[in-house]
Amino acid sequence: MKILKPFLLSVCLGASMGTFSTAALAECEDGRTCFEPDVAIDNVVNKIMETRHAIDNGADSQGILNLIKEAIALNKEINANDVVDRHRQKAAKYLKLARKEVRQSALQPADSHLLEAESRFKALHGML
Repeated sequence: MKILKPFLLSVCLGASMGTFSTAALAECEDGRTCFEPDVAIDNVVNKIMETRHAIDNGADSQGILNLIKEAIALNKEINANDVVDRHRQKAAKYLKLARKEVRQSALQPADSHLLEAESRFKALHGML
């Protein structure tokens, strides 16, 4: 009886911690989309290519800014390791520079920044 009570207590505590643990349930919450790093990188690259295509076709600045904003939001979904995260942040800097240029109505420098961001995001595939 002396051994049975502590054993049952520890089993109950362990079971309750396992069922209510946030770490056990933190894989992907409802309402949030989770991507593998490869898919997230491809999504960002596709959004950058869409933005460059919009610039080439003469879209308005507000539409281009919305596309860049979506690319910046998608870039935060890239979740791999520390090395990839550092390079992701450096690549995202070019998205922010492009956004700044579009706000100043300088589309040619914005396109060159987007081209650099695209190449840097594509290079992230090799770091996974």
